[in-house]
Order: sequence, then C-alpha cells, then structure tokens
Amino acid sequence: MASVVGRAAEPRQGQVPLDESVVQRFYERMRAVAPAAVGAIERDRADDPARTFADTACGRLLRSLDDDGVRALGMWVHHWCMRFYDDDTRAALRLLREIAGRPQLGWTADEVHWMLNESHQANSVAAARLTLPLAAAAELAPGTLRVDTLIPRQTSPTPHG
Repeated sequence: MASVVGRAAEPRQGQVPLDESVVQRFYERMRAVAPAAVGAIERDRADDPARTFADTACGRLLRSLDDDGVRALGMWVHHWCMRFYDDDTRAALRLLREIAGRPQLGWTADEVHWMLNESHQANSVAAARLTLPLAAAAELAPGTLRVDTLIPRQTSPTPHG
C-alpha cells in the first residue's frame, strides 16, 4: 500500500490554514505509527469481526501507545478512513471509535482543526468523518476552537443541470 499521508487538506473559504510546520509535525508523527496501524488493520480485517476489541491487533496496538502516540494513531486512522471510506474500513472505523471514546488524551486545538479540515475534504457518505474530531474538540477548553468557523453551514442546494 502506498503512503496514505499526503499534503494538508486545503482549508475552505473562511477557515484559517494551519502553519505548514505544524502540519509537517503531524505527518511525521503519523508516519511513525502508520506501518503498525496498517499491519494491525489488515490482520483485523482478516480476523473474526466479533472478537472483543481488546483481543484484536488494533486493540493491542492501542494499548502499546502513550497518549501522544494514540493521538497520532487517531489522526492517521481518521485521515486513512476519510480517503478510503469506500473500501472495507470496518476494522479502521472500529479503531477510530475506540480512540474517540478515550477521554483526556490531551488533544490540541491544532490537531482538532486539522482533523476537521480533513473531514471537510471527505465525501458526505463517509459517515464517520466527524466522529474523532468532534470527540477531540469536546476535550478542549471552551472558546479554544471555534467549531462554527470550521464546520461549513448548510447552504441552499445548487441546481443540477
């Protein structure tokens, strides 16, 4: 599989872009966990889907990481799921939900901002596109992140023709 970590998602109009050096550090952190994540997801895809999460390869990987590693893994899985939502991503989505359910991981406003920008680049059929960013945003102090400026408002439908 080719690297799924690419360039930063371009912010939509009205969104403040992240500093390129901040985004580069995210990619470096994600690249560090990506090989283990790919292997764990592939093993879990071939394994029994009814197995308890703790007994899966992804569960073992998650247990092996500190909070910074879990955040990097979460960002990588989020990024991967947003790019490949039409493939068999059940194991990855399960991992994403597990990470989203972990409180107090120390998410930063920049990490949340980046994930929300990634979510906006995903097709709306990627149902889990906001699962992790919104869970992470809930950990931030009030006023740290203006979610209303990052999540586009519904506009009038454009006529198709």
